[in-house]
Amino acid sequence: MIRKFLYFLILLAFSFFIYAVISAYFPFGENTLTGVAKYYVDNGVKDLGGINIITSIVTVYRGFDTLGEVTVLFLSVTALAFTLLGFKVESRVLPDLTLIMETGGRYLAPLIMLLGAYIFLHGHLTPGGGFPGGVNIATAFLLLLVTQRSYKLRKIHLTVTEALAGSLYVIVGLVGLYYVRSFLGNFLQTGKPGYIVSAGIIPIIYLLIGFKVGSEMTAALKNLKEGGDEH
Repeated sequence: MIRKFLYFLILLAFSFFIYAVISAYFPFGENTLTGVAKYYVDNGVKDLGGINIITSIVTVYRGFDTLGEVTVLFLSVTALAFTLLGFKVESRVLPDLTLIMETGGRYLAPLIMLLGAYIFLHGHLTPGGGFPGGVNIATAFLLLLVTQRSYKLRKIHLTVTEALAGSLYVIVGLVGLYYVRSFLGNFLQTGKPGYIVSAGIIPIIYLLIGFKVGSEMTAALKNLKEGGDEH
């Protein structure tokens, strides 16, 4: 009991120390943004037309970083495919499907895909974007893979979708570099902030990221289910 009490006192003292250090550098309630961060917040809507400043930072101001992130995801999925190549999963280890599972999966999957599309198409207006929208779409395909006995997903379709989305992402970035002197620079009209048709290239970028992430995640799930077997 005494030992637990001492641990609690040490934890309390350590928490107070961390709070004091953080408070010294970032006073609560005060605007401490400086430099690039202050520019993003002050000029994000004016520059790009997206009312979701996080989206503006991720897709345009730091769009090159996002390209690196989707590349890391692509390499991870490729490595997974090579690791599982030749492995086969015994179908008997999967649970028997019931009528409720099959019917529920068949009708829920399109709705989940629609939700994913909504998320990445409204990324410049609300919290969301290409990554969560793409993961939603991959979840819908996972539902189909595990609940539909006869459902087959051809790998070539995923590969073509992923390649097209990645290539168009780079092309849009290069067009911005040509016209605005910045990779992924916004070369379109920003429109009226708050409307679906606004924010210049941001909706286009999130659309491409959604397709790229969705196809890559779906390929990873397919490989995990089928053990790298080619179909």
